[in-house]
Amino acid sequence: MKLIDEKLLDGTTARAKQSPRLRMNYNFHEALDDPLNRLINAMEPGTYLRPHRHKNPDKNEIFLLLRGKAALFLFDDGGHVAEKVILDPSNGTYGGEIPPGVWHTLVILKSGSVVYEVKQGPFVPLSPENMAPWSPAAEDAEEVKRFMDKLISYL
Repeated sequence: MKLIDEKLLDGTTARAKQSPRLRMNYNFHEALDDPLNRLINAMEPGTYLRPHRHKNPDKNEIFLLLRGKAALFLFDDGGHVAEKVILDPSNGTYGGEIPPGVWHTLVILKSGSVVYEVKQGPFVPLSPENMAPWSPAAEDAEEVKRFMDKLISYL
């Protein structure tokens, strides 16, 4: 049995805090070609998950927030916020399932946030067509900050 407990969450969170990207995952699937990818992703405020979609190959993606607080955003093709929800287990909002081809991102609102994520395998790095062209590249720190501040202003 693979146990999801406080020790695992705390250890992965500690590694996320030390990571330049402010996030760290722990995979439950043992191989990248597993037909079902399962992982926890510990993320800290300030981490940037560039808006993306899972198309060609089409994949559903499920987020369950185990602890912390995050905002889940869905976008239309023009980059306008179509839906937003605050995920906060203490308030009874635990996660969401994102259909294939839907632009989405998470903004982390509380230190120590950990998401359990599930999507179909095999793991395939996102192709450029799956990165939102209206969002800044992760390397552009100034634009990323502006973009994230704009998203937070919608809350």
